[in-house]
Amino acid sequence: MDTETIRETLVLRVPTRDPGDVASLEALFDSGAIAPEEVVAIFGKTEGNGCVNDFTRAYSVDMLKYMFAERLGCTRQEVAERVAMVMSGGTEGGLSPHLLIVGIREHTAGQPVSGLPTLAVGTAFTRDFLPEEQGRMTMVHETARAVERAMAAAGIENIDDVHFVQVKCPLLTSERIADAHGRGQHVITEDTYASMGYSRGASALGAALALGELAEDQITPDAIGTDWSLFSGRASASAGIELLNCEIIVLGNSTKWAGDKVVAHDVMQDAIDSPALWRALAGAGLSSPPQLDDATRPRLDAVLCKAEPSTTGEIRGNRHIMIDDSDINATRHARAVVGGMVAAAVGRTDVFVSGGAEHQGPDGGGPVAVIAIWDPEKRLVIENDMLHHNVDYTPFEGMEVQGWPITVLSRGKVICDAGELLSGTDHGTFLECGTPGPVTPERDSQVPRSWV
Repeated sequence: MDTETIRETLVLRVPTRDPGDVASLEALFDSGAIAPEEVVAIFGKTEGNGCVNDFTRAYSVDMLKYMFAERLGCTRQEVAERVAMVMSGGTEGGLSPHLLIVGIREHTAGQPVSGLPTLAVGTAFTRDFLPEEQGRMTMVHETARAVERAMAAAGIENIDDVHFVQVKCPLLTSERIADAHGRGQHVITEDTYASMGYSRGASALGAALALGELAEDQITPDAIGTDWSLFSGRASASAGIELLNCEIIVLGNSTKWAGDKVVAHDVMQDAIDSPALWRALAGAGLSSPPQLDDATRPRLDAVLCKAEPSTTGEIRGNRHIMIDDSDINATRHARAVVGGMVAAAVGRTDVFVSGGAEHQGPDGGGPVAVIAIWDPEKRLVIENDMLHHNVDYTPFEGMEVQGWPITVLSRGKVICDAGELLSGTDHGTFLECGTPGPVTPERDSQVPRSWV
């Protein structure tokens, strides 16, 4: 048991009445639930349109900077350098505006490490990007390096322990495009809205590179924004007008951290892939479909996911009109669809659903992550249907146990995760043996006593 200085991740969620509302966050500070100096990252949903001219994101960030500067006795720029703020515009459908506050509390004594993987967080920032660098290979590589720095800050050494990488990235405006032209440079696109997709895509591919999901030679300049077979299953990128650099938040699990929270993830194949959400929920120790019950719901700290209309114009063979609608932007439709699916499963509407999933999950899908308070006292009764074997009974039927494996590995391969069998019937080798004969005194005497 390690009693040296260790870190614990804090996760708190508060509602907002408008994009500039910081009253609920200040109430947390005043209550002592978290201190301003402990905050390292803030996720937020604001009620703008989520497009280029969504200034609710910038307004929210500015108000947060003002408040933190006053609380910490520093400048707004210093706040920006210490707290990663990811404001995602768009609360379509039933999504609720809110802030998700992530902090780090250091314990100097009396808080032993359990030895179990618990939630770890790390942040990093890239340099500012020139307009002509946005959405291009420079952004890919700079983001990849920043993700690696954020992993190091979190003390996460194994890339498989990373479950979610959130990137806030810049976009192009007419003013920024004119600046590039004035210096004889060309930008990735003259369409300011399209620039959001290129920026998100390059950022996501950078995360995929850092996490080993893609190799360097797979990512080419021409692939950005075109080759949807290339993606990260753990990256979420949100573009905004309020910054010129990329801000990175890495969430994972580590045995070096204290606390009672874990993070798990899965990848949605389309906008209605609720089984992927339930796998992520189960991975974090939550499972009570078709909706989290009243006893389980308080253990849910956050759901973070991406939403994207499929470029095929279909969802499971049925036509959708999200891309063809000239009145309402496609990403706004997607946030409403995914937000409704997630809210129905968890019984909450204050979930972080970000639109625009270029290179973030497969076409039309996207990553989903769950942060929850794990329950070491969880008890369950074994039933044969829970087990993955080729017989119709178990001698343990009806036995109550405390604790249950989430992930099972064999020879380094994940064969079962969150209750789902992932390996095929070809895993392992069948060893045929004859039918043993009856037990006799002679045979019994040959059995080593250490076996008994």
